[in-house]
Amino acid sequence: MVDPYTSKVAVITGASRGIGYNVAKALVARGAYVVLGDLLDKEGEAAAQELNDKVGKQVAMYLHTDVTKYKDLVALFALAEKSFGGVDIAILNAGIAGNEASGVFTPLDDKADMFIHEVNVGGVVKGNKVALLHMAKKGKGGCIINTSSITGKQIVLYSILLFKQTSIAAYSATKHAVVGWTRSLVHLQNVANVRVNAVCPFWCETDIIANPTSEIARQFLKAIPKTTMEYIVQAFLKCIEESDMAGETLLVLPDGIHVQENYILP
Repeated sequence: MVDPYTSKVAVITGASRGIGYNVAKALVARGAYVVLGDLLDKEGEAAAQELNDKVGKQVAMYLHTDVTKYKDLVALFALAEKSFGGVDIAILNAGIAGNEASGVFTPLDDKADMFIHEVNVGGVVKGNKVALLHMAKKGKGGCIINTSSITGKQIVLYSILLFKQTSIAAYSATKHAVVGWTRSLVHLQNVANVRVNAVCPFWCETDIIANPTSEIARQFLKAIPKTTMEYIVQAFLKCIEESDMAGETLLVLPDGIHVQENYILP
C-alpha cells in the first residue's frame, strides 16, 4: 500500500484552530508537512510553532491568508511549493457562520449580503483552482477536500436558533454550493488524477457554536448530541487514504461517518 502521508505536503485554510488545526495535527503526526492559512495571525503562528516543536524540525508554516483573494491563495500554495517541494493535499476549510447582515429581512446591501458567499463559496472555488494548478504542474495528481456542513445536505430545524435572524439561509446556501461544486468535479480523477471530496460535519464543539445568540440556543446546544472532532478528522483522513473516493460527500454525525455516493445521471 502506498503511504499517503510521509513527506506529502498539505495546504489547509482556516487552519489556526478548530477543524483545520486538528486535521493539520493529524497529518503531521503521520509524517506530512503542512502549510496553514488563516486571518488569525497570532493563533496561526502559534499553531505552526507548536507542530514544529512537537516534531523537532520544521514541518509546518503559517501565512496570513484571505481566501476571498486570489493573490493570498496563490502566495499560500507557492509557499508550500517553495518550502516543501509541492502540494499533494489541499483542504479548503475556511468559512464563516453568517451574521445579521446576511439575513433575509435585512437592508438591501450588495456587499454585506454577498460576503458570506465570497468566503464560503468563493474561498473554496478559488482555492480549488489554485490547488489544481500546483497538482497538475507536479504531475502526480492529488487530493482536494472541501469543508461543507450538515446544512449543506439538509436543514436542521434547531440550527436556526444558532444564527442571528435568518442568516442560516445564507449559510446553508453556501454549504449546498460547496457540495454541488465538489460533486461536479468528479471527472478530475480521470482528467488530472485529482480527487475532490467534501466533508459535512454535524455540530461539534468548535468556535462556530461557541457563542449562541440566545439563551434558548444555549440550552439547545447543551442538550443536543454532537459529533466529535475525532470523527471529523477521521473523515478527512478517509478522503486522503481511499483512492477510489472521488466526488463523494461524507456526513459526520454523532454516530460516525456516513459516505454519500455521487450519483451521476447519463
